[in-house]
Amino acid sequence: MADNSRWQRRPAGSTWGDFGPDDQLGRLNLVTAEKVLQGIAEVKVGKNFCLSLPLDYPGGNIINPRRNPPVLTPTQRPGAPNMNYPLRCDDPTALDVVCDDQVLLTLQYSTQWDSLSHVGQMFDTMGDGVMRDVFYNGYRAGVDIIGPVAFDAKGNQTPTGQQSGARRLGIENMAVACVQGRAVMIDLQAHFGDSGKIVGYEDLMAVLEKDKVVVESGDFVCIRTGFAQLLLDMKKQPDPKILFSTTSALDGRDQRLLQWITDSGAVALLADNYAVECTPSRPCLDDFCATLPLHAHCLFKLGCYLGEMWYHTELADWLRANGRNRFLLTAPPLRLPGAVGSPATPVATV
Repeated sequence: MADNSRWQRRPAGSTWGDFGPDDQLGRLNLVTAEKVLQGIAEVKVGKNFCLSLPLDYPGGNIINPRRNPPVLTPTQRPGAPNMNYPLRCDDPTALDVVCDDQVLLTLQYSTQWDSLSHVGQMFDTMGDGVMRDVFYNGYRAGVDIIGPVAFDAKGNQTPTGQQSGARRLGIENMAVACVQGRAVMIDLQAHFGDSGKIVGYEDLMAVLEKDKVVVESGDFVCIRTGFAQLLLDMKKQPDPKILFSTTSALDGRDQRLLQWITDSGAVALLADNYAVECTPSRPCLDDFCATLPLHAHCLFKLGCYLGEMWYHTELADWLRANGRNRFLLTAPPLRLPGAVGSPATPVATV
């Protein structure tokens, strides 16, 4: 564990400092050249699968009122939309017809990556009894991750006067790391169907044993529940009650399950459902708890990334039909400096 000026104590069971005092990659450090070669070795037939939903799914904002569908519009030439624009309007000798557009995009609306600046926690990093708002490896809210306002304990807001964005732990760090390596598929839908199962440690171990799935350090872990397929079937009219009651999700309150994530060395958990873990989580028995305990364990403590609403149907069906569960995953996010999340268009190659 490296010496660090941002913190004198780290959360129990965390990886803070393990990859260096100023690390911003977390478990992406485990994706070595050897792990990339292991992923390439899983390519047997050269078949690709797109693991993303269309960016205008799920449709509307009933699933999350803060996240809205993309708005696609043409760019503007003086006085005209730049779509099917004939350049002969500017130059009578020109033959060209030009299209150019722009988008207002909620970065975590559809198939997405959560960066390590997406979820932090209150934690006494200096051992002085003061709880501070911090993120992975002790990077601080208001210093390293900036918002347009600062909040006090009662939710009162004070303008910061600063440009908003993640100056540390932004999504661009993932993009530069390339995000390519060996992945494994855990097919919960094949075992739990439309039961809405909250999957704990014992359930997960039973699935791994039955399907002969082995997760090793540096692997990306994909999880199929059927949620994304339901979204497609609902054709932009999502029914949250059906979506959340008929598809499975991990139990973020199961301490043995969280310990398995720690011990596995998984780089990321990439589910086809809304949050990887069940939400709302099971009731917390302590005085103070994370609302999203698996997010806190992965993003805040371990530097283990999360992907949500990935489309796994065709890949998972093919893998099961061919007696396989490993493949090469290529899944960089947008190289958008300062963003805390990103759309993803992952590709699986088998």
